[in-house]
Amino acid sequence: MPELWNAPNRTNPISARVRIPGSKSLTNRWLIMAALSSGECRINHPLQARDTLLMAQALSVLGSSVEIQEDAFVVTPGKTSESVQVDCGLAGTVMRFVPPVAALSSGNVKFDGDPHARVRPMKQIISALRDLDVDITDDGRGTLPFTLAGKGFVPGGSVTIDASDSSQFVSALLLAGCRYDAGVTVIHSGAALPSMPHIDMSVEVLRELGIEVDVDVQDSTRASWKVHPGVPRSFNVTVEPDLSNAAPFLAAALVCGGSVTIPDWPIETTQAGDALVSLLPRLGATVSRDGNDLVVTGGSEITGIDVDLHDVGELTPVIAALCALANGPSTLRGIAHLRGHETDRLAALVTEINKLGGNASETPDGLHIQPAKLHGGQFATYSDHRMAMAGAVLGLAVSDLVIEDIATTGKTLPNFANMWQEMVSA
Repeated sequence: MPELWNAPNRTNPISARVRIPGSKSLTNRWLIMAALSSGECRINHPLQARDTLLMAQALSVLGSSVEIQEDAFVVTPGKTSESVQVDCGLAGTVMRFVPPVAALSSGNVKFDGDPHARVRPMKQIISALRDLDVDITDDGRGTLPFTLAGKGFVPGGSVTIDASDSSQFVSALLLAGCRYDAGVTVIHSGAALPSMPHIDMSVEVLRELGIEVDVDVQDSTRASWKVHPGVPRSFNVTVEPDLSNAAPFLAAALVCGGSVTIPDWPIETTQAGDALVSLLPRLGATVSRDGNDLVVTGGSEITGIDVDLHDVGELTPVIAALCALANGPSTLRGIAHLRGHETDRLAALVTEINKLGGNASETPDGLHIQPAKLHGGQFATYSDHRMAMAGAVLGLAVSDLVIEDIATTGKTLPNFANMWQEMVSA
């Protein structure tokens, strides 16, 4: 049975300063680029959590040297010619970003992961690599496990995919495509493309390392990217704090009143979590900057919100928790793709909010949440770090709330429970 954790409750205003570790999205992109680069690379202040350590391990298996220091990764690129196996855990970036890199190796690479990873969508990566003349053997379900037979090179060229389930399909091909003989052109054809900021992040990382990228985005259903062939230069970078991991801490200011400060919030960034700067005021907060710090101050109550979270879906669990505590109805739109994340996040949020006396329901592309008086109970996390964080936010206002498996936050923030307790006790 998963360990149960009594969520800290606080009824008086809060005043806290919380330093957030590096961005998972940026850490894993820099790790991929380091493995494809021209020489030794250093990644400072990375996130060192399960997802990023799985990425480091996967790249090591593929032949790169990854030295894990106290506050840095030092990577020397390399390739393997042996038959190896990559453990993806439950990390979408590992299961999707690593196969296009593995195609450059000269051996068989088997990919597998946690039991739930075997139901996460992979069909678009598998079919795109096959279109690029990469041999892959699977069971036909379009998921893990599968085995890729590397030839030491990938000819490259153009592929058309439906990336409406995840922007990671696009980023995966763009990041590795710079080392394909002819580069790669990725054309999205399908429903609206989610999480566009994450693709922008991939493009920015490539360009920063000297790779030419052409972008043609007409709208969320018609877009293409062309990555020209080239070798990324070696680099020494410092990773921005993970702004999405800041979400539950900033939410505490709205639930409790008072203020929460996050140091070193970037002025310009491609991180999806930066949307909190505009989202939280709509929920009743005041957001300001104090030098390099972001300060969020709660108002007298949380207001309901009607918002499209299509591009920032990872913020949905924490925003939904705030909506469950709001004084009016809320509708969260554009997030149907969350049904294919670590768990079906829409169904999970409705189930857990309603177990506590809430009034939440699914819509075709999101959630509708009505005000209701919540009571204590047991909050399941479904091995999903964002669900655990949402439960912690609810626990600030709801007495006797017990969260199952708070340790699942180790996927992206290993010290979450201690950081949360310190903030609530501040």
